[in-house]
Amino acid sequence: MPDMQVALQSEITCPECGHVACETMPTDACQWFYDCKGCGALLKPRKGDCCVYCSYGTVPCPPIQQGDDCCKSDVLLYPAHLHGSKSSN
Repeated sequence: MPDMQVALQSEITCPECGHVACETMPTDACQWFYDCKGCGALLKPRKGDCCVYCSYGTVPCPPIQQGDDCCKSDVLLYPAHLHGSKSSN
């Protein structure tokens, strides 16, 4: 199977304030949380989505683009104020 071109840039739109930010998506982890740069809201994936890029981005995350399961990794990316704390869903 030939390597497909994967987009790494996605524009996240905050559902709270409408702020749009262009972000580079990680290729080695799910990003389950994102701090809006406009209003500071903590974004989480919508039910059924694997990450914030699949919920609020213009481009789905790299694993989904490649047809893979995004949540295989044990690594999660948290915004700075959540580093060091773990919460259960």
